Amino acid sequence: MPDFLKSSLSFLRTYFALLVVFAVFVWSAWVIATFRAQQTPPGTVVIRLGHWQLEASVREGIDEMAREYRKTHPNVVVVQDAIPEGTYGQWVSTQLMGGTAPDIMQAGGMLPANIWLSYFNRYFLPLSRYANAPNPYNAGTELADVPFRKTHKDGMKTAYVTEMQEYMTVPLSLFGVRIFYNKDLLKKLTGRDEAPRDYREFLAVCEQIRSATNAASGQPYIPIAGSAYHFGHWDGMMFSPLTYGAIRRADFNRDGFVGNDETFVAFKTGLLDFHYPPFKLWLQMLREVTDYFQVGYTGLGRDEAVFLFAQQRAVFMTTGTWDARSLQEQAKDQFEVGIMDFPIPSRDDPVYGEVVEGRIYESPGGGFQFGVSRTSKNPDVAIDFLLFLASQKGNEKINRIIGWIPAIVGTELDPFLKAFEPHLEGIYGNVNFTLGGNTAVAWGQQYSLYQVNQISFEDFAKTYTPFYLKEGLKDFLEQQRDWRRGMQRNEQYLAGIRGRAILADQAAAAAQTPEEKSAAELDAESAWIRYRAITASRQVWDELNHARQMDLVNRDKLPEGFVGPYEYSPRVLEKVRQRIRAGQKAEAAP
Repeated sequence: MPDFLKSSLSFLRTYFALLVVFAVFVWSAWVIATFRAQQTPPGTVVIRLGHWQLEASVREGIDEMAREYRKTHPNVVVVQDAIPEGTYGQWVSTQLMGGTAPDIMQAGGMLPANIWLSYFNRYFLPLSRYANAPNPYNAGTELADVPFRKTHKDGMKTAYVTEMQEYMTVPLSLFGVRIFYNKDLLKKLTGRDEAPRDYREFLAVCEQIRSATNAASGQPYIPIAGSAYHFGHWDGMMFSPLTYGAIRRADFNRDGFVGNDETFVAFKTGLLDFHYPPFKLWLQMLREVTDYFQVGYTGLGRDEAVFLFAQQRAVFMTTGTWDARSLQEQAKDQFEVGIMDFPIPSRDDPVYGEVVEGRIYESPGGGFQFGVSRTSKNPDVAIDFLLFLASQKGNEKINRIIGWIPAIVGTELDPFLKAFEPHLEGIYGNVNFTLGGNTAVAWGQQYSLYQVNQISFEDFAKTYTPFYLKEGLKDFLEQQRDWRRGMQRNEQYLAGIRGRAILADQAAAAAQTPEEKSAAELDAESAWIRYRAITASRQVWDELNHARQMDLVNRDKLPEGFVGPYEYSPRVLEKVRQRIRAGQKAEAAP
Protein backbone atom coordinates (compact mmCIF):
# COMPACT_ATOMS: atom_id res chain seq x y z
CA MET A 1 0.00 0.00 0.00
CA PRO A 2 1.45 3.38 -0.96
CA ASP A 3 2.70 5.54 1.90
CA PHE A 4 0.27 8.36 1.19
CA LEU A 5 -2.69 5.93 1.54
CA LYS A 6 -1.30 4.62 4.80
CA SER A 7 -0.90 8.13 6.15
CA SER A 8 -4.40 9.07 4.94
CA LEU A 9 -5.99 6.04 6.64
CA SER A 10 -4.04 6.77 9.80
CA PHE A 11 -5.23 10.38 9.70
CA LEU A 12 -8.85 9.25 9.20
CA ARG A 13 -8.70 6.79 12.07
CA THR A 14 -7.21 9.43 14.38
CA TYR A 15 -9.49 12.35 13.48
CA PHE A 16 -12.62 10.57 12.22
CA ALA A 17 -14.86 11.81 15.08
CA LEU A 18 -13.70 15.41 14.68
CA LEU A 19 -14.24 15.25 10.92
CA VAL A 20 -17.79 13.98 11.41
CA VAL A 21 -18.56 16.81 13.85
CA PHE A 22 -17.07 19.36 11.44
CA ALA A 23 -19.08 17.96 8.53
CA VAL A 24 -22.32 18.10 10.52
CA PHE A 25 -21.56 21.69 11.54
CA VAL A 26 -20.90 22.74 7.94
CA TRP A 27 -24.07 20.98 6.76
CA SER A 28 -26.25 22.58 9.48
CA ALA A 29 -24.78 26.04 8.80
CA TRP A 30 -25.50 25.61 5.08
CA VAL A 31 -29.08 24.46 5.76
CA ILE A 32 -29.75 27.40 8.09
CA ALA A 33 -28.20 29.90 5.67
CA THR A 34 -30.20 28.46 2.76
CA PHE A 35 -33.44 28.48 4.75
CA ARG A 36 -32.96 32.08 5.84
CA ALA A 37 -31.98 33.13 2.34
CA GLN A 38 -35.25 31.70 1.05
CA GLN A 39 -37.11 33.69 3.69
CA THR A 40 -35.23 36.91 3.06
CA PRO A 41 -34.95 37.84 -0.62
CA PRO A 42 -32.79 40.84 -1.61
CA GLY A 43 -34.00 44.14 -0.16
CA THR A 44 -35.61 42.48 2.87
CA VAL A 45 -35.06 43.92 6.34
CA VAL A 46 -34.58 41.09 8.83
CA ILE A 47 -35.46 41.76 12.47
CA ARG A 48 -34.30 39.08 14.89
CA LEU A 49 -36.26 38.72 18.11
CA GLY A 50 -34.87 36.70 21.04
CA HIS A 51 -36.92 35.40 23.96
CA TRP A 52 -37.19 32.51 26.42
CA GLN A 53 -40.93 31.77 26.16
CA LEU A 54 -41.00 28.28 24.66
CA GLU A 55 -44.75 27.80 24.98
CA ALA A 56 -46.04 27.04 21.52
CA SER A 57 -48.71 29.72 21.76
CA VAL A 58 -46.11 32.44 22.32
CA ARG A 59 -44.19 31.63 19.16
CA GLU A 60 -47.44 31.30 17.26
CA GLY A 61 -48.55 34.70 18.53
CA ILE A 62 -45.34 36.45 17.49
CA ASP A 63 -45.39 34.75 14.07
CA GLU A 64 -48.99 35.82 13.52
CA MET A 65 -48.23 39.43 14.48
CA ALA A 66 -45.16 39.38 12.21
CA ARG A 67 -47.38 38.31 9.31
CA GLU A 68 -49.86 41.06 10.22
CA TYR A 69 -47.05 43.64 10.37
CA ARG A 70 -45.76 42.53 6.98
CA LYS A 71 -49.06 43.45 5.34
CA THR A 72 -48.11 47.12 5.72
CA HIS A 73 -44.33 46.55 5.75
CA PRO A 74 -43.78 43.93 3.02
CA ASN A 75 -39.99 44.23 3.15
CA VAL A 76 -39.73 43.34 6.89
CA VAL A 77 -39.27 39.78 8.12
CA VAL A 78 -39.23 38.91 11.84
CA VAL A 79 -37.18 35.83 12.78
CA GLN A 80 -37.50 34.38 16.28
CA ASP A 81 -34.63 33.06 18.41
CA ALA A 82 -36.49 31.03 21.05
CA ILE A 83 -33.98 30.01 23.75
CA PRO A 84 -34.68 27.69 26.73
CA GLU A 85 -34.97 29.73 29.92
CA GLY A 86 -32.24 27.66 31.61
CA THR A 87 -29.64 28.92 29.14
CA TYR A 88 -31.14 32.29 28.21
CA GLY A 89 -28.98 34.23 30.67
CA GLN A 90 -25.74 32.83 29.26
CA TRP A 91 -27.00 33.26 25.70
CA VAL A 92 -27.92 36.90 26.29
CA SER A 93 -24.53 37.64 27.82
CA THR A 94 -22.68 35.98 24.93
CA GLN A 95 -24.75 37.71 22.26
CA LEU A 96 -24.48 41.17 23.80
CA MET A 97 -20.76 40.99 24.56
CA GLY A 98 -20.00 39.47 21.17
CA GLY A 99 -21.90 42.15 19.27
CA THR A 100 -24.21 39.55 17.68
CA ALA A 101 -27.36 40.27 19.69
CA PRO A 102 -30.80 40.15 18.05
CA ASP A 103 -32.43 43.48 17.23
CA ILE A 104 -35.09 42.85 19.89
CA MET A 105 -34.44 40.92 23.13
CA GLN A 106 -36.64 39.89 26.02
CA ALA A 107 -35.26 41.53 29.14
CA GLY A 108 -35.71 41.65 32.88
CA GLY A 109 -35.42 37.97 33.81
CA MET A 110 -33.08 34.97 33.98
CA LEU A 111 -30.28 37.23 35.24
CA PRO A 112 -29.82 39.27 38.45
CA ALA A 113 -31.18 42.82 38.38
CA ASN A 114 -27.71 44.38 38.71
CA ILE A 115 -26.54 42.47 35.62
CA TRP A 116 -29.51 43.71 33.59
CA LEU A 117 -28.78 47.23 34.79
CA SER A 118 -25.25 47.06 33.41
CA TYR A 119 -26.52 45.53 30.15
CA PHE A 120 -29.19 48.22 29.76
CA ASN A 121 -26.53 50.88 30.26
CA ARG A 122 -24.09 49.40 27.74
CA TYR A 123 -26.03 47.47 25.16
CA PHE A 124 -29.62 48.74 24.89
CA LEU A 125 -31.20 51.84 23.37
CA PRO A 126 -33.19 54.17 25.68
CA LEU A 127 -36.85 54.38 24.66
CA SER A 128 -37.95 57.43 26.68
CA ARG A 129 -38.70 59.62 23.68
CA TYR A 130 -41.06 56.96 22.34
CA ALA A 131 -42.64 56.47 25.78
CA ASN A 132 -43.56 60.14 25.95
CA ALA A 133 -44.99 60.37 22.42
CA PRO A 134 -48.25 58.88 21.10
CA ASN A 135 -48.11 55.42 19.54
CA PRO A 136 -48.85 55.91 15.81
CA TYR A 137 -50.52 52.48 15.69
CA ASN A 138 -53.24 53.75 18.05
CA ALA A 139 -54.53 56.15 15.39
CA GLY A 140 -58.30 56.05 15.19
CA THR A 141 -58.73 54.86 18.77
CA GLU A 142 -59.34 56.73 22.03
CA LEU A 143 -55.57 56.39 22.67
CA ALA A 144 -54.58 58.23 19.49
CA ASP A 145 -53.12 61.29 21.24
CA VAL A 146 -52.18 59.65 24.55
CA PRO A 147 -48.46 59.31 25.38
CA PHE A 148 -47.35 55.72 24.85
CA ARG A 149 -46.46 55.14 28.53
CA LYS A 150 -49.96 56.20 29.60
CA THR A 151 -51.54 53.64 27.29
CA HIS A 152 -50.14 50.89 29.53
CA LYS A 153 -52.24 49.71 32.45
CA ASP A 154 -49.27 50.11 34.79
CA GLY A 155 -47.98 53.35 33.24
CA MET A 156 -44.91 51.42 31.98
CA LYS A 157 -43.47 51.50 35.49
CA THR A 158 -41.70 48.16 35.06
CA ALA A 159 -40.03 49.50 31.91
CA TYR A 160 -38.56 52.47 33.76
CA VAL A 161 -35.00 51.96 35.06
CA THR A 162 -34.62 54.32 38.01
CA GLU A 163 -30.82 54.17 38.02
CA MET A 164 -30.74 55.39 34.41
CA GLN A 165 -33.83 57.61 34.61
CA GLU A 166 -34.88 56.10 31.27
CA TYR A 167 -37.57 53.83 29.83
CA MET A 168 -35.64 50.85 28.47
CA THR A 169 -38.21 48.22 27.49
CA VAL A 170 -41.73 47.75 26.14
CA PRO A 171 -43.94 45.43 28.27
CA LEU A 172 -46.54 43.43 26.33
CA SER A 173 -48.45 41.44 28.97
CA LEU A 174 -49.65 41.45 32.56
CA PHE A 175 -49.41 38.46 34.86
CA GLY A 176 -51.16 37.30 37.99
CA VAL A 177 -51.31 34.30 40.30
CA ARG A 178 -54.46 32.46 41.39
CA ILE A 179 -55.55 28.99 42.51
CA PHE A 180 -56.57 26.57 39.77
CA TYR A 181 -58.88 23.74 40.75
CA ASN A 182 -60.49 20.66 39.26
CA LYS A 183 -64.21 21.47 39.18
CA ASP A 184 -65.27 17.90 38.50
CA LEU A 185 -63.15 16.43 41.28
CA LEU A 186 -64.26 19.09 43.75
CA LYS A 187 -67.88 18.24 43.00
CA LYS A 188 -67.24 14.51 43.26
CA LEU A 189 -65.39 14.64 46.59
CA THR A 190 -67.23 17.44 48.39
CA GLY A 191 -70.50 17.95 46.53
CA ARG A 192 -69.60 21.62 46.01
CA ASP A 193 -70.23 23.49 42.77
CA GLU A 194 -68.28 26.56 43.89
CA ALA A 195 -64.79 26.88 45.35
CA PRO A 196 -64.52 28.12 48.96
CA ARG A 197 -63.70 31.78 49.49
CA ASP A 198 -63.38 31.88 53.28
CA TYR A 199 -60.19 30.57 54.89
CA ARG A 200 -61.92 28.32 57.45
CA GLU A 201 -64.18 26.95 54.76
CA PHE A 202 -61.15 26.24 52.58
CA LEU A 203 -59.42 24.25 55.34
CA ALA A 204 -62.61 22.24 55.90
CA VAL A 205 -62.82 21.40 52.19
CA CYS A 206 -59.13 20.35 52.16
CA GLU A 207 -59.77 18.05 55.13
CA GLN A 208 -62.77 16.53 53.35
CA ILE A 209 -60.66 15.89 50.23
CA ARG A 210 -57.82 14.33 52.23
CA SER A 211 -60.20 11.85 53.86
CA ALA A 212 -61.38 10.57 50.45
CA THR A 213 -59.74 7.63 48.65
CA ASN A 214 -59.52 6.82 44.96
CA ALA A 215 -61.60 3.65 44.51
CA ALA A 216 -59.56 2.47 41.51
CA SER A 217 -56.03 2.93 42.91
CA GLY A 218 -56.74 2.88 46.63
CA GLN A 219 -54.62 6.03 47.03
CA PRO A 220 -55.85 9.05 48.98
CA TYR A 221 -56.54 12.27 47.14
CA ILE A 222 -54.22 15.24 47.69
CA PRO A 223 -55.98 18.53 48.50
CA ILE A 224 -53.20 20.79 47.19
CA ALA A 225 -50.53 19.92 44.60
CA GLY A 226 -47.45 21.72 45.88
CA SER A 227 -43.72 22.00 45.29
CA ALA A 228 -40.82 24.23 46.24
CA TYR A 229 -41.76 26.36 43.22
CA HIS A 230 -45.44 26.65 44.15
CA PHE A 231 -44.79 27.38 47.82
CA GLY A 232 -43.58 30.87 46.92
CA HIS A 233 -46.97 31.66 45.37
CA TRP A 234 -48.84 30.64 48.50
CA ASP A 235 -46.48 32.51 50.78
CA GLY A 236 -46.44 35.69 48.72
CA MET A 237 -50.15 35.80 47.99
CA MET A 238 -51.70 34.39 51.18
CA PHE A 239 -49.35 33.89 54.14
CA SER A 240 -46.89 36.79 54.28
CA PRO A 241 -49.51 39.56 53.72
CA LEU A 242 -50.51 38.91 57.34
CA THR A 243 -47.25 40.67 58.29
CA TYR A 244 -48.44 43.97 56.82
CA GLY A 245 -48.76 45.47 60.32
CA ALA A 246 -44.97 45.41 60.74
CA ILE A 247 -44.89 48.57 58.65
CA ARG A 248 -46.05 50.53 61.70
CA ARG A 249 -43.07 49.40 63.76
CA ALA A 250 -40.24 49.01 61.27
CA ASP A 251 -40.70 51.32 58.26
CA PHE A 252 -38.04 53.74 59.47
CA ASN A 253 -37.49 55.43 56.10
CA ARG A 254 -41.29 55.71 55.60
CA ASP A 255 -41.24 54.42 52.03
CA GLY A 256 -44.18 52.08 52.64
CA PHE A 257 -42.10 48.88 52.82
CA VAL A 258 -40.02 47.09 55.43
CA GLY A 259 -36.58 46.20 54.11
CA ASN A 260 -34.22 43.56 55.46
CA ASP A 261 -32.17 46.26 57.20
CA GLU A 262 -35.28 47.73 58.85
CA THR A 263 -36.39 44.27 60.00
CA PHE A 264 -33.06 43.79 61.75
CA VAL A 265 -33.16 47.22 63.41
CA ALA A 266 -36.69 46.52 64.68
CA PHE A 267 -35.61 43.15 66.13
CA LYS A 268 -32.44 44.66 67.62
CA THR A 269 -34.40 47.42 69.35
CA GLY A 270 -37.18 45.10 70.54
CA LEU A 271 -39.88 46.66 68.39
CA LEU A 272 -40.43 43.29 66.69
CA ASP A 273 -39.99 39.63 67.52
CA PHE A 274 -41.48 36.35 66.33
CA HIS A 275 -44.26 36.59 68.90
CA TYR A 276 -45.49 39.83 67.35
CA PRO A 277 -49.01 38.70 66.24
CA PRO A 278 -48.60 39.34 62.48
CA PHE A 279 -45.36 37.31 62.41
CA LYS A 280 -46.61 34.49 64.62
CA LEU A 281 -49.86 34.11 62.68
CA TRP A 282 -48.02 34.27 59.35
CA LEU A 283 -46.03 31.19 60.36
CA GLN A 284 -49.12 29.53 61.82
CA MET A 285 -51.12 29.89 58.59
CA LEU A 286 -48.14 28.63 56.61
CA ARG A 287 -48.14 25.40 58.62
CA GLU A 288 -51.92 24.95 58.48
CA VAL A 289 -52.13 25.19 54.69
CA THR A 290 -48.95 23.30 53.74
CA ASP A 291 -50.12 20.36 55.84
CA TYR A 292 -52.49 19.72 52.91
CA PHE A 293 -49.65 19.59 50.35
CA GLN A 294 -48.33 16.18 49.32
CA VAL A 295 -45.62 14.67 51.51
CA GLY A 296 -42.12 15.81 50.54
CA TYR A 297 -43.29 18.79 48.49
CA THR A 298 -40.22 20.87 49.38
CA GLY A 299 -38.04 18.47 47.40
CA LEU A 300 -40.27 18.47 44.34
CA GLY A 301 -40.19 20.72 41.30
CA ARG A 302 -42.89 22.49 39.35
CA ASP A 303 -43.53 19.63 36.90
CA GLU A 304 -44.24 17.06 39.62
CA ALA A 305 -47.05 19.20 41.03
CA VAL A 306 -48.50 19.87 37.58
CA PHE A 307 -48.42 16.11 36.90
CA LEU A 308 -50.46 15.39 40.06
CA PHE A 309 -53.02 18.00 39.06
CA ALA A 310 -53.23 16.82 35.45
CA GLN A 311 -53.63 13.20 36.60
CA GLN A 312 -56.59 14.26 38.78
CA ARG A 313 -54.93 13.18 41.99
CA ALA A 314 -55.03 16.71 43.44
CA VAL A 315 -57.85 19.27 43.52
CA PHE A 316 -56.05 22.61 43.98
CA MET A 317 -52.83 24.04 42.55
CA THR A 318 -51.59 27.60 42.39
CA THR A 319 -49.85 29.09 39.38
CA GLY A 320 -50.03 32.11 37.09
CA THR A 321 -51.51 33.24 33.83
CA TRP A 322 -48.45 31.88 32.04
CA ASP A 323 -49.73 28.33 32.71
CA ALA A 324 -53.44 28.96 32.10
CA ARG A 325 -53.52 27.92 28.45
CA SER A 326 -51.34 24.83 28.93
CA LEU A 327 -53.45 23.64 31.89
CA GLN A 328 -56.58 24.06 29.80
CA GLU A 329 -55.04 21.96 27.06
CA GLN A 330 -53.93 19.23 29.47
CA ALA A 331 -57.39 19.04 31.05
CA LYS A 332 -59.19 19.06 27.70
CA ASP A 333 -61.82 16.29 27.43
CA GLN A 334 -60.88 15.11 30.96
CA PHE A 335 -62.09 17.70 33.46
CA GLU A 336 -63.08 21.34 33.75
CA VAL A 337 -60.53 23.76 35.18
CA GLY A 338 -61.72 26.53 37.49
CA ILE A 339 -59.89 29.56 38.88
CA MET A 340 -60.41 30.95 42.37
CA ASP A 341 -58.92 33.73 44.44
CA PHE A 342 -56.87 32.98 47.54
CA PRO A 343 -59.20 32.45 50.51
CA ILE A 344 -58.64 34.82 53.42
CA PRO A 345 -59.93 34.77 57.01
CA SER A 346 -62.91 36.95 57.84
CA ARG A 347 -62.46 39.98 60.08
CA ASP A 348 -64.28 38.15 62.86
CA ASP A 349 -62.07 35.06 62.63
CA PRO A 350 -61.19 34.04 66.22
CA VAL A 351 -57.49 33.59 65.37
CA TYR A 352 -56.60 35.74 62.37
CA GLY A 353 -59.20 38.49 62.62
CA GLU A 354 -56.86 40.79 64.56
CA VAL A 355 -54.24 40.91 61.76
CA VAL A 356 -56.33 40.53 58.60
CA GLU A 357 -56.60 43.99 57.05
CA GLY A 358 -57.80 43.02 53.57
CA ARG A 359 -56.77 41.16 50.46
CA ILE A 360 -53.30 41.39 49.04
CA TYR A 361 -52.55 44.50 47.00
CA GLU A 362 -51.52 43.54 43.47
CA SER A 363 -49.71 46.24 41.62
CA PRO A 364 -50.29 45.50 37.93
CA GLY A 365 -46.79 45.36 36.53
CA GLY A 366 -46.09 44.73 32.86
CA GLY A 367 -44.06 41.68 31.92
CA PHE A 368 -42.97 39.98 28.69
CA GLN A 369 -40.68 43.00 28.19
CA PHE A 370 -38.53 43.66 25.15
CA GLY A 371 -35.68 46.06 24.55
CA VAL A 372 -33.75 47.06 21.41
CA SER A 373 -30.02 46.37 21.21
CA ARG A 374 -27.55 49.08 20.25
CA THR A 375 -26.01 46.79 17.61
CA SER A 376 -29.28 46.57 15.67
CA LYS A 377 -28.78 47.54 12.03
CA ASN A 378 -32.41 48.66 11.82
CA PRO A 379 -33.31 50.11 15.25
CA ASP A 380 -36.13 52.26 13.87
CA VAL A 381 -37.82 49.20 12.35
CA ALA A 382 -37.31 47.17 15.54
CA ILE A 383 -38.87 49.92 17.68
CA ASP A 384 -41.70 50.33 15.19
CA PHE A 385 -42.50 46.60 15.43
CA LEU A 386 -42.61 46.86 19.24
CA LEU A 387 -44.98 49.82 18.97
CA PHE A 388 -47.15 47.69 16.67
CA LEU A 389 -47.23 44.87 19.25
CA ALA A 390 -48.06 47.36 22.02
CA SER A 391 -50.87 49.10 20.16
CA GLN A 392 -54.38 48.61 21.47
CA LYS A 393 -55.46 46.28 18.67
CA GLY A 394 -52.13 44.52 18.30
CA ASN A 395 -51.67 43.91 22.00
CA GLU A 396 -55.16 42.52 22.37
CA LYS A 397 -54.59 40.14 19.47
CA ILE A 398 -51.21 38.75 20.50
CA ASN A 399 -52.36 38.18 24.08
CA ARG A 400 -55.56 36.51 22.90
CA ILE A 401 -53.46 34.06 20.88
CA ILE A 402 -51.07 33.39 23.76
CA GLY A 403 -53.73 33.34 26.46
CA TRP A 404 -52.26 36.12 28.59
CA ILE A 405 -53.55 39.45 29.91
CA PRO A 406 -53.03 42.47 27.61
CA ALA A 407 -50.86 45.29 28.96
CA ILE A 408 -52.69 48.10 27.14
CA VAL A 409 -55.79 49.90 28.43
CA GLY A 410 -59.08 49.41 26.64
CA THR A 411 -58.29 45.84 25.58
CA GLU A 412 -60.46 42.77 26.08
CA LEU A 413 -59.10 39.65 27.72
CA ASP A 414 -60.11 36.01 27.57
CA PRO A 415 -63.14 35.43 29.87
CA PHE A 416 -61.21 32.52 31.40
CA LEU A 417 -58.71 35.07 32.76
CA LYS A 418 -61.26 37.40 34.36
CA ALA A 419 -60.36 35.91 37.75
CA PHE A 420 -56.85 37.36 37.36
CA GLU A 421 -58.02 40.98 37.49
CA PRO A 422 -55.65 42.51 40.07
CA HIS A 423 -56.71 43.86 43.47
CA LEU A 424 -55.82 47.54 43.28
CA GLU A 425 -56.42 48.11 46.99
CA GLY A 426 -55.14 45.95 49.82
CA ILE A 427 -52.12 44.92 51.86
CA TYR A 428 -48.76 43.24 51.24
CA GLY A 429 -46.11 41.34 53.13
CA ASN A 430 -43.57 43.19 55.25
CA VAL A 431 -41.20 40.43 56.31
CA ASN A 432 -37.61 40.06 55.11
CA PHE A 433 -34.97 38.15 57.10
CA THR A 434 -32.49 37.61 54.25
CA LEU A 435 -30.02 40.19 55.53
CA GLY A 436 -27.12 38.40 53.91
CA GLY A 437 -24.19 36.19 54.86
CA ASN A 438 -24.65 33.73 57.70
CA THR A 439 -28.07 35.01 58.71
CA ALA A 440 -29.49 34.26 55.25
CA VAL A 441 -28.08 30.72 55.36
CA ALA A 442 -29.40 30.11 58.87
CA TRP A 443 -32.79 31.52 57.93
CA GLY A 444 -33.06 29.17 54.97
CA GLN A 445 -32.19 26.18 57.15
CA GLN A 446 -34.52 26.95 60.05
CA TYR A 447 -37.36 28.12 57.82
CA SER A 448 -37.16 24.90 55.80
CA LEU A 449 -37.24 22.76 58.94
CA TYR A 450 -40.32 24.64 60.15
CA GLN A 451 -42.01 24.24 56.76
CA VAL A 452 -41.81 20.45 56.94
CA ASN A 453 -42.86 20.33 60.61
CA GLN A 454 -39.51 19.14 61.94
CA ILE A 455 -39.37 21.93 64.52
CA SER A 456 -42.12 23.77 66.35
CA PHE A 457 -42.77 27.50 66.24
CA GLU A 458 -41.31 27.92 69.72
CA ASP A 459 -38.13 26.05 68.76
CA PHE A 460 -37.87 28.03 65.56
CA ALA A 461 -38.15 31.39 67.36
CA LYS A 462 -35.87 30.30 70.21
CA THR A 463 -33.15 29.05 67.83
CA TYR A 464 -33.13 31.71 65.16
CA THR A 465 -33.65 34.90 67.21
CA PRO A 466 -30.35 34.91 69.19
CA PHE A 467 -28.39 33.90 66.10
CA TYR A 468 -30.07 36.64 64.08
CA LEU A 469 -29.32 39.32 66.66
CA LYS A 470 -25.65 38.29 66.99
CA GLU A 471 -24.67 37.43 63.42
CA GLY A 472 -27.16 39.85 61.92
CA LEU A 473 -25.25 42.78 63.39
CA LYS A 474 -22.18 41.77 61.37
CA ASP A 475 -24.24 41.46 58.22
CA PHE A 476 -26.02 44.75 58.93
CA LEU A 477 -22.73 46.62 59.38
CA GLU A 478 -21.36 45.07 56.18
CA GLN A 479 -24.50 46.22 54.40
CA GLN A 480 -23.89 49.74 55.69
CA ARG A 481 -20.33 49.64 54.36
CA ASP A 482 -21.64 48.48 50.98
CA TRP A 483 -23.98 51.48 50.87
CA ARG A 484 -21.06 53.79 51.58
CA ARG A 485 -19.08 52.18 48.76
CA GLY A 486 -22.11 52.65 46.53
CA MET A 487 -22.13 56.37 47.30
CA GLN A 488 -18.69 56.70 45.71
CA ARG A 489 -19.87 54.90 42.58
CA ASN A 490 -22.96 57.14 42.55
CA GLU A 491 -20.74 60.21 42.60
CA GLN A 492 -18.89 58.95 39.52
CA TYR A 493 -22.20 58.34 37.76
CA LEU A 494 -23.51 61.75 38.82
CA ALA A 495 -20.34 63.42 37.53
CA GLY A 496 -21.16 62.12 34.05
CA ILE A 497 -24.74 63.41 34.23
CA ARG A 498 -23.57 66.77 35.55
CA GLY A 499 -21.06 66.98 32.70
CA ARG A 500 -23.75 66.33 30.10
CA ALA A 501 -25.98 68.95 31.70
CA ILE A 502 -23.17 71.57 31.61
CA LEU A 503 -22.36 70.76 27.99
CA ALA A 504 -26.06 71.05 27.09
CA ASP A 505 -26.17 74.50 28.78
CA GLN A 506 -23.14 75.57 26.77
CA ALA A 507 -24.71 74.22 23.55
CA ALA A 508 -27.87 76.20 24.27
CA ALA A 509 -25.84 79.38 24.78
CA ALA A 510 -23.94 78.82 21.52
CA ALA A 511 -26.97 77.76 19.43
CA GLN A 512 -27.33 79.53 16.08
CA THR A 513 -31.03 78.92 15.51
CA PRO A 514 -34.11 78.91 17.76
CA GLU A 515 -34.64 75.20 16.99
CA GLU A 516 -31.11 74.28 18.07
CA LYS A 517 -31.45 76.40 21.20
CA SER A 518 -34.79 74.82 22.13
CA ALA A 519 -33.45 71.27 21.67
CA ALA A 520 -30.32 72.01 23.73
CA GLU A 521 -32.33 73.64 26.50
CA LEU A 522 -34.61 70.59 26.63
CA ASP A 523 -31.58 68.27 26.93
CA ALA A 524 -30.11 70.45 29.65
CA GLU A 525 -33.34 70.56 31.64
CA SER A 526 -33.69 66.77 31.41
CA ALA A 527 -30.09 66.20 32.55
CA TRP A 528 -30.37 68.62 35.50
CA ILE A 529 -33.66 67.01 36.64
CA ARG A 530 -32.00 63.60 36.54
CA TYR A 531 -28.99 64.92 38.45
CA ARG A 532 -31.09 66.46 41.22
CA ALA A 533 -33.38 63.43 41.53
CA ILE A 534 -30.53 60.93 41.92
CA THR A 535 -28.60 63.20 44.27
CA ALA A 536 -31.61 63.58 46.55
CA SER A 537 -32.73 59.94 46.53
CA ARG A 538 -29.34 58.22 46.79
CA GLN A 539 -26.87 60.64 48.28
CA VAL A 540 -28.98 62.66 50.71
CA TRP A 541 -32.09 60.81 51.91
CA ASP A 542 -30.49 57.35 51.93
CA GLU A 543 -27.61 58.63 54.04
CA LEU A 544 -30.00 60.27 56.51
CA ASN A 545 -32.05 57.08 56.82
CA HIS A 546 -28.99 54.90 57.34
CA ALA A 547 -27.63 57.29 59.95
CA ARG A 548 -30.92 57.09 61.83
CA GLN A 549 -30.84 53.29 61.77
CA MET A 550 -27.26 53.24 63.05
CA ASP A 551 -28.29 55.52 65.90
CA LEU A 552 -31.07 53.11 66.92
CA VAL A 553 -28.83 50.04 66.67
CA ASN A 554 -26.12 51.64 68.82
CA ARG A 555 -28.50 52.64 71.62
CA ASP A 556 -28.89 50.50 74.72
CA LYS A 557 -32.57 51.36 74.77
CA LEU A 558 -35.04 53.21 72.61
CA PRO A 559 -35.64 56.94 73.09
CA GLU A 560 -38.32 57.58 75.67
CA GLY A 561 -41.78 57.48 74.14
CA PHE A 562 -40.57 56.00 70.85
CA VAL A 563 -43.09 53.43 69.58
CA GLY A 564 -42.19 53.25 65.92
CA PRO A 565 -41.64 55.35 62.81
CA TYR A 566 -45.25 56.52 62.54
CA GLU A 567 -46.49 58.79 65.30
CA TYR A 568 -49.74 60.78 65.06
CA SER A 569 -50.76 63.79 67.07
CA PRO A 570 -54.19 63.78 68.77
CA ARG A 571 -55.37 66.32 66.20
CA VAL A 572 -54.46 64.06 63.27
CA LEU A 573 -56.05 61.02 64.92
CA GLU A 574 -59.28 62.96 65.42
CA LYS A 575 -59.34 63.90 61.72
CA VAL A 576 -58.91 60.23 60.80
CA ARG A 577 -61.84 59.29 63.06
CA GLN A 578 -64.00 61.99 61.49
CA ARG A 579 -63.28 60.70 57.99
CA ILE A 580 -64.11 57.13 59.04
CA ARG A 581 -67.40 58.23 60.59
CA ALA A 582 -68.25 60.25 57.48
CA GLY A 583 -67.52 57.25 55.29
CA GLN A 584 -69.68 54.97 57.42
CA LYS A 585 -72.60 57.44 57.23
CA ALA A 586 -72.24 57.65 53.44
CA GLU A 587 -72.31 53.85 53.11
CA ALA A 588 -75.36 53.60 55.39
CA ALA A 589 -77.27 56.27 53.46
CA PRO A 590 -79.94 54.88 51.04
